[in-house]
Amino acid sequence: MVKATIFEAKTNLSALVKKAQSGEVVIITSGRKKTPVATLNPIEPAQPVAKKRLGALYDPNFVLTDAFWEPLPKGWDGEGEGE
Repeated sequence: MVKATIFEAKTNLSALVKKAQSGEVVIITSGRKKTPVATLNPIEPAQPVAKKRLGALYDPNFVLTDAFWEPLPKGWDGEGEGE
């Protein structure tokens, strides 16, 4: 167990966090009597999240055919709409 005043905690926060990550409990104290006011405790690491692919790349069986490159049918360009 490690004890640190608020001033020491502000000055050495990264070192205290590393101690907490290694499994130690850090107690932060305040005032002349050094009353405990907070603790830094180690927590369990978060489970890694699997990366997901968006859209067509999500399906490994997706195939882009040559029809994709053919011109669009007449009227598809949006001309004449809204008249």
